[in-house]
Amino acid sequence: MAAIEVKLPKMGESISEATALNWLKNVGDFVEAGESILEVATDKVDSEIAAPESGIIKEIKFEINEIIEIGSVIAIIETERAAVEKDTSEPVKEKLEAVSITLESNKPIQRFDENGKFYSPLVRNIAEKEGVSFEELQQVEGTGSNGRVLKVDLENYLKNRTNQSSSTVVKTQSGNYQGKHEIIEMDRMRSMIADHMVHSKHTSPHVTSYVEADVTELVKWRETNKDAFAKKHGQKITFTPIFVEAVVEALKEYPLINVSVEGNKIIVKKDMHIGLATALPNGNLIVPVIRNADQKNLLGLTKDVNDLVGKARTNKLKPDEIQGSTFTISNVGTFRNIMGTPIINQPEVAILATGAIRKRAAVVETEYGDVIAIRHMMYLSLSYDHRVVDGNLGGSFLARIGDHLEAFDKNRVF
Repeated sequence: MAAIEVKLPKMGESISEATALNWLKNVGDFVEAGESILEVATDKVDSEIAAPESGIIKEIKFEINEIIEIGSVIAIIETERAAVEKDTSEPVKEKLEAVSITLESNKPIQRFDENGKFYSPLVRNIAEKEGVSFEELQQVEGTGSNGRVLKVDLENYLKNRTNQSSSTVVKTQSGNYQGKHEIIEMDRMRSMIADHMVHSKHTSPHVTSYVEADVTELVKWRETNKDAFAKKHGQKITFTPIFVEAVVEALKEYPLINVSVEGNKIIVKKDMHIGLATALPNGNLIVPVIRNADQKNLLGLTKDVNDLVGKARTNKLKPDEIQGSTFTISNVGTFRNIMGTPIINQPEVAILATGAIRKRAAVVETEYGDVIAIRHMMYLSLSYDHRVVDGNLGGSFLARIGDHLEAFDKNRVF
């Protein structure tokens, strides 16, 4: 066989196509088995497509920005074995030497430095393309695990390196504004988020309800047990898995929140896949998903939360980990906001925003009458699709989440 076909692999449930973003290799280039040759984007996440075998790229089937269906042939690679067998008139030794020369002439920046730090094929290709030497690449500060240099790290470095910005300061008219201003081009992910948000507002008539919850016992429990929890399970426990647990309990009582809409039909989901709106280092948002959250205890939820958030912050999420959610939580308290009016993550019909927990004076009922005490209070807000969720259902569901948080057992054993 003279050549092998490289096909676009299945990239996750419900993903049927991808967009070609950047060819990392050109026709005539030598590529090693497992080395990335194409960067693609879906409506969920960016991915790299690797070569199944070593060889020389003989044909590229798609141009940048073209749509590729899953299973389509994206490139043809002539393997080293094929290159040797192609012309039997030459000695095998000479052909092997030719292949070896080709490999040497296309030798990329090293995969590892002397300290064992790994440089991905994508980072190495960008560095070579931009004329960044291996010595210079080693000076780039990485934000990935163990200091690994990510694509965004190198891109930021290149911007500073050339003293150029993607923004332009102009003195002419732009739209309805005259005078000095700055034009910032949206990156692809920000454009996708913008489209998703506009689509959601056009699809669902949004209504937002609010409740206030006294989470004093919950806060005291976590403060008392967080060190012991980490020592016993090797996991840092935040408030997020506790919020997820409360949402799951409320969804069990109000299953018509765990639905989607298709035309005039309401699709009631039997699985509870909870999405967590997470801020990325570049300011964009992504929603990793805890699957079957109703089947996990607090430790299991904590492990999933820590794993997914960690992957999100280091750009390591897989396509399957950011799709299929049935309900989403957005923790606006992370940004010190006390409440928010989140936009529904389609095709879901509701989204919860959890505000910052603040200490303040509140009225507490006791057997001796009402007293004023310092309590840990927070606001919860629920945006919901008024096509299928009315005020009674949405408000009752939200109140139930608050009830579960307020009733947290301060003597709970983990």
